Amino acid sequence: MNGPADLADTRPPHPLRRHQLAALDRLAEAFETGRRRAWVVLPPGTGKTLVGLEAARRLGRPIVAFGPNTAIQGQWMAEWSRFTPSPVRATDDRDMPTPVTVLTYQALATFDPDAEVDEDGHGRRRHLDRLRPRGRMLVEALRGTGPVTLLLDECHHLLDTWGELVAELLDRLPEATVIGLTATPPDRLTAAEAELVRKLFGPPVVGPSIPAVVREGHLAPFAELAWLVTPTAAESQWLAAEAERFAELTTDLLDPAFTDSPFLGWLDERIVRRDLNGTILPWHRFERDRPEIAAAGLRFHFGGLLARPEGARIREEHRHPPTADDWVVLLGDYVTRCLRRSSSRADADALAAIRAALPSVGYQLGGNGIRGGRSPVDRVLARSEAKTQGVREILAAEHASLGERLRAVVLCDYERATATPPARLAGVLDEQAGSARLVLEELVADERTAVLDPVLLTGSTVAAAAPTARALVEFCTAHAPGVRLDPIEADVTGAVEVSGSWTGRQWVGLVTRFFAQGGSRTLIGTRALLGEGWDARGVNTLVDLTEATTATAVVQTRGRALRIDPEWPEKVANIWSVVCVADGHPKGAADWTRFVHKHDGYFGITDAGEIMAGVAHVHPELSPHAPPESAGFPRLNAVMLQRGADRDRTRRTWRVGTPYADRLVHTLRVTRREGRRLASDGGTAVAVPDLVPAAHGLSLRPGVPRPGRPRPVTGVAAALLGALTLPQVSPFLTVLTLAAGGLAVHGLVSAAGAGRLLSRAADADVDLRAIACATADALRETGVTPLGAEAVTVEVDETGRYRVDLEGVPPAASSAFVVALDEVLSPPADPRYLVPRYIVSPPPRTFLSATWRGARWLAGRPAPNAVVHHAVPSMLAGSRKSADLFAEAWSRWVSAGRARYARTPEGAGILAAQDGRSPLDVTTTLRVTWA
Repeated sequence: MNGPADLADTRPPHPLRRHQLAALDRLAEAFETGRRRAWVVLPPGTGKTLVGLEAARRLGRPIVAFGPNTAIQGQWMAEWSRFTPSPVRATDDRDMPTPVTVLTYQALATFDPDAEVDEDGHGRRRHLDRLRPRGRMLVEALRGTGPVTLLLDECHHLLDTWGELVAELLDRLPEATVIGLTATPPDRLTAAEAELVRKLFGPPVVGPSIPAVVREGHLAPFAELAWLVTPTAAESQWLAAEAERFAELTTDLLDPAFTDSPFLGWLDERIVRRDLNGTILPWHRFERDRPEIAAAGLRFHFGGLLARPEGARIREEHRHPPTADDWVVLLGDYVTRCLRRSSSRADADALAAIRAALPSVGYQLGGNGIRGGRSPVDRVLARSEAKTQGVREILAAEHASLGERLRAVVLCDYERATATPPARLAGVLDEQAGSARLVLEELVADERTAVLDPVLLTGSTVAAAAPTARALVEFCTAHAPGVRLDPIEADVTGAVEVSGSWTGRQWVGLVTRFFAQGGSRTLIGTRALLGEGWDARGVNTLVDLTEATTATAVVQTRGRALRIDPEWPEKVANIWSVVCVADGHPKGAADWTRFVHKHDGYFGITDAGEIMAGVAHVHPELSPHAPPESAGFPRLNAVMLQRGADRDRTRRTWRVGTPYADRLVHTLRVTRREGRRLASDGGTAVAVPDLVPAAHGLSLRPGVPRPGRPRPVTGVAAALLGALTLPQVSPFLTVLTLAAGGLAVHGLVSAAGAGRLLSRAADADVDLRAIACATADALRETGVTPLGAEAVTVEVDETGRYRVDLEGVPPAASSAFVVALDEVLSPPADPRYLVPRYIVSPPPRTFLSATWRGARWLAGRPAPNAVVHHAVPSMLAGSRKSADLFAEAWSRWVSAGRARYARTPEGAGILAAQDGRSPLDVTTTLRVTWA
């Protein structure tokens, strides 16, 4: 290997972007502190390869880069060749003859199966000992190189396949500097993955988020869209038959006579009563120790099958009927703790019925309880013919919108099905259902999509309709004279394969160029080939038919469409998910659950311009906990088509080039059930109100004069008012006496003004902003958040929902705020402290009655107000002191009153009176947005 001096005069091919310079600076800082390992997180399309090469070049040591496949290997070599002036040549030679070597992980990780045991038959634990000779030679070559910089691209692969091997390798290279590169955010790793990453690399160097790079103008604006379908008639008929056995089981279980140990009776004892030898287990402990059982039980309550457990709080995820998975969770507990301990013949029969019905929803009852598996129902939904039909509709609409500019990619999990489908699915699904090959055939058969010249591109096959295949052969012959392809016969029709003397590396590049130049406007392929490492900057429409839901798969898949197109700088990408939902089947939402998992933690933009994680960025009506009713699918699909066609609007909503903070903001969405509005002026916080409701009348803020009284009432006037506001004195007599006593100008005006204030207070809507401000002030005063009411914002979105957040604070503080506010607005579950919110009684109908009511207030004898109670947030309920601070803020903003300890007979009575109802009759949802 030549010396590292060959790298010193080399420079990147163009000025580095701000986020690239920031990543390089942070890497340099890490290495200056003595670290030898680091990993960089950058979104797809933001120049990870360039950052890695430049970081390694600056270190001045020989560079060895590893990637997961040959496509990425080729990208590294091509990127290095663009450095200036002409750099030393990069090679893929294991002997490492030049300062820059690019290899695949497979060059290292090829194992000798005979080396899994030693001569004595004992298993070998070290992966390096199991390497084939060429792998061991590479390890020795790396050790002999001396100080070297290792670049591990797409290092998330190490977590899946090569992690332990690379850890052993790095232990043998103590002088090596190691830089990992990935697009998978660290907060999306599992605990095991996070531990391995910590061991391999240490703390990450995290670059900007995808929304930030879009704002910078270095990635294309995009819209996440969904096409919702129901199974075909044949599929629906099969699904209905499959659902019968489980439906019969659930019906039987609801019948108390079905067993000697009735299911609902068991659930009532287990979840509602929770009586352990005379001691009631508090709900918060039960929910902490048995979260899945608790959640399923609350959905049973929502479905009307169970009473609400005392202390339970019904959150967004509970406000849906129980699913098959909920039934299975509770059945597992019922079987283990009840039926298997019973000697009853009826209970044994119930156990047999459960065992027979579970396979219909993808579960098996074994000796250790219920275990899950892949359900045929899930297979039907994932590969439904209706989804392929949806692809045709999407591409036809995109073609109508973009015309010749359309460059679409359809991603599938596999080229063709190789496993024989279960016999029970015969006649239900095509043997090639879900395959890229079947998608090609469907697109070729539809005249609306055949004009897009679709091409199937995989690691083993290139195929297209005969006319398109002929054009492709001609293109390849012109652009790669060394490639010899078989001609497509003139009488051939339908989809045909393009074959000849070429390799996968050759045809991927040639077909990609053919696609980029418009020879084809739709590529169909697999995630393995057209996902990670494949690059076609013109892609502006992506249709995702894959089942993978990992963070890595989601980020890499979507990254294919986000690159800036030099030929169309204003490009906007549409990313479509096709989702199949079967109403009425207990597992009918399995494909929806996959869709939810893909969007969990992934940020997209709403039609209103808000950037948020989760399916709500596709449409505000979509919930992560249950799909919408299928009757609404046509309307939602029409909305999606309309949104997808208006790319200019999508670009405007992204506000490319405007400032951003690149931080997460936790928000609370509030919806009032009966439609009555929640009083709130848009924007930021307002001043503390002068008056708030009290136990009787209204309470004035200290220093504020009593409204309607320009000067104090004299002693005589006060006495007269007091006498005349006794219950037996009529309002009419009160007013006449005031006038007769010379108080007409003073007392009457004061009483009338006070009456108007009371009437306005009675008419006023609940002030959501005031409640939010009280919560924020209390959190600030207790040190939980750095800002209080001044940072509260309340906005109304396009659906009429209120959006509340705390601006300008760290994510942890914004999360604490919305969690606390959610508790305040929700039904008190098991609170330690309560605060009252008094409600002024409805206003009188006449002026005289209103004036009389005002006179009573001024005289100190106002009528009592109604009251509801709100929970003091648990993070402020740990001590009387913090609860009192919340009550003080509550009294300033919302309603006068003190914090009451709830775990007393009086508190129990208050909770029983509210009976689990929201004190505002609202529903709340927690969301995460980007600022």
